[in-house]
Amino acid sequence: MSLKQSERTLSNFLAYLDGLRARGDVHYDDKIQAWHVLGYHDVQNVLADAETYSSDVAPLAPKQEDFDLFKKGNFVRADDPGHRRLRGLVSRAFTPKMITELEPRIIEVTNQLLDDADANGNRWDLIEQLGYPLPFIVIAEMLGIPVTDRAFVRRLSDTFFETHNVDPEASLDSLGESAVNNVAPLLRELNLHLLEFVRERRKKPADDLTSKLLAVEVDGVRMDDEETVGFLGLLLLAGHVTATSTLGNTVLALHENPEVWDELRADPTLIPATIEESMRFRPPFPRLGRQATRDTEIGGQKIPKDAFVLVWMTTANRDVRVFDDPDRFDIHRDPNPHLTFGKGIHFCLGAPLARLEVRVALRLLLDRYRDIRVRDDVPVNLRNPWAMIGVNQLPIEVSRY
Repeated sequence: MSLKQSERTLSNFLAYLDGLRARGDVHYDDKIQAWHVLGYHDVQNVLADAETYSSDVAPLAPKQEDFDLFKKGNFVRADDPGHRRLRGLVSRAFTPKMITELEPRIIEVTNQLLDDADANGNRWDLIEQLGYPLPFIVIAEMLGIPVTDRAFVRRLSDTFFETHNVDPEASLDSLGESAVNNVAPLLRELNLHLLEFVRERRKKPADDLTSKLLAVEVDGVRMDDEETVGFLGLLLLAGHVTATSTLGNTVLALHENPEVWDELRADPTLIPATIEESMRFRPPFPRLGRQATRDTEIGGQKIPKDAFVLVWMTTANRDVRVFDDPDRFDIHRDPNPHLTFGKGIHFCLGAPLARLEVRVALRLLLDRYRDIRVRDDVPVNLRNPWAMIGVNQLPIEVSRY
């Protein structure tokens, strides 16, 4: 099954999830050979218990050399102690101070991108002109990767997310076959490209994050070239797309709730809360996969060892037991304990950078334009929400002060 563009709506997706919830907060799906976990507290418990619910789901996937190479430095898919070692090494180079110091450059890049967009008139695409290039340029510069690689990585990234998990009712076997046929060739291109870049940096270090990663040492151990490739690939694929999706999703939510634009203009300090509510309302990654390491129990259901578990942040973030009126976009929601960035040891390392990029972009959009409107004469091109909640294209019309 391949979802048509007209079917890729949030309402259709939420209706599908309502159907899952009607079968129970935790239940087994014979067709896809997995357990669905949908309630907030159950999702939170699974994400927080990395010993019982492994992030390394490689045993469920076909053995394939391109996946193996990409996995080496991808600590998102690693368990302790490997996860602790890799994340510890990366954290020494990818520090909170480093992220904070990026703000002036993020402001500079955002203003330049908006200048370029304005030069073509008052109608342009938010994703093409700002949402995609901003986080990619920031990450590319941070890693030392030439911005000229932008089109190459975007092609791989877009194809990766569109071909991965596009069928909500596909079995694990068919997903594995699809991954080998469609995803592995993309990873091969990316792996080879990044491996050449890393080896060059190993010979000639520069003042960038890649060189710092190669130099950092913990207990006498450094990242090898393949591990560095895995981390760079993770950051390039998942890192920029999180900020891209969050910015697009936020502007889309503001279009649906236009009074919030006025609130933000009157009080820009509400921007961070608006971003948090956007991430709750439309989490970029709708679900995560885990594998049970032992016989266990979730929500009163017995889960056997080695079972595949799908935890749904989308439904957790709309659990009425935690969020009042969860289907309402409310920037004053307090507290807002959404699970979009995960929980426990796998809480997203790049969350502060994504939040910073979107906060800067929204503030500068508000400073520059007295009106921002999503056009109704051109269709919004949505991503497949079963794979990722976001927009590929968001045509807008702006009015400058």
